[in-house]
Amino acid sequence: MKKCIALFLSFFAFSLHTKAQEGFENILLADPSDSKKLLQAYFAPGMEGFINAMNSGWYHTAKVHKPFGFDISIGASGAAIPSDRDSFDIAALGLVSVSSTSTTSPTFSGSDNGAQFRVQRNIRGENVTADFTAPGGVNLPANLVPAPAVQLNVGLPGKFEVMARFIPDISFGDDQDESSLNMFGIGLKKEITNWFGPLDKTPLHVSLLAAYTSMTVSYGIADITTGPIRTQAALAEFDLSAFTVQAIASLNFPIINIYGGFGYNSGNSSYNMTGRYTGVFDTGFPAPNDTVEETLIVPSDLDFESNGVAATIGARLSLGFFKIYGSYSLQEYNTANLGVAISIR
Repeated sequence: MKKCIALFLSFFAFSLHTKAQEGFENILLADPSDSKKLLQAYFAPGMEGFINAMNSGWYHTAKVHKPFGFDISIGASGAAIPSDRDSFDIAALGLVSVSSTSTTSPTFSGSDNGAQFRVQRNIRGENVTADFTAPGGVNLPANLVPAPAVQLNVGLPGKFEVMARFIPDISFGDDQDESSLNMFGIGLKKEITNWFGPLDKTPLHVSLLAAYTSMTVSYGIADITTGPIRTQAALAEFDLSAFTVQAIASLNFPIINIYGGFGYNSGNSSYNMTGRYTGVFDTGFPAPNDTVEETLIVPSDLDFESNGVAATIGARLSLGFFKIYGSYSLQEYNTANLGVAISIR
């Protein structure tokens, strides 16, 4: 099972890991307030998309299992990043220490070619410069941010159902830049069909659902000893949290099941970098005084948020114990979900 989930995640994880080696750290050459703005602008679409994907795919029916009945599913959600979020307006950031001849630069979901930037700073009384290239996008398939998971649903007395989803800790990279990711979620569904009198005699089922998901992605940055920035024991980490509340309904027939829901999603993500980062700046003087080194300040409190209503429509095909399902959610970043399940009772 771990290998199956690893296949779902390998592209996204490898893309993050690769881009970490292509210039995230170079942004730290800018003044701390400017580097924070650049990192925020670059990562925002990806992190917001991930939050939307994590909040999807929690259900494929409003009907709860009988006590201690269960189903196990493997599914994947993909949140579509709008095309207007593929780049950011450099001038709109109000950068002070950084300039560029380009008007835009790609975000997490954008093109491969990052903009060229020049840093101009005053360090210990000297006006110095440094040049760097911003990272390009991660080439997401169909511009979808994926969030796969294994999920277990278990029926409880009182028309309740508890849900748990997880991705076991998966490592990638080599010894110098080992990286990892993991995910865990918990949810609760309460069927309320009997609140509506005779509805419990029909194929229609109605439930309320609340669920929470957390995910951590960390990636190591190999030590860099040449170039405009030097790194030692560098590590970057995302911590993501997502929460959803939904009112859901389904029409359950022997072979096909139509379901949908309406609710509210919220979530946030933080980005932190640890380790030692040293910038090498040009002074404009002849050697050996042509460069000056400065320990770089890593920006803190990089936070990303996504909040809004969500409406979902989906269908499930039942082949005995085996189920195939799919849904589409209209939300901040529209999201598709596909999965298979084995259901007992």
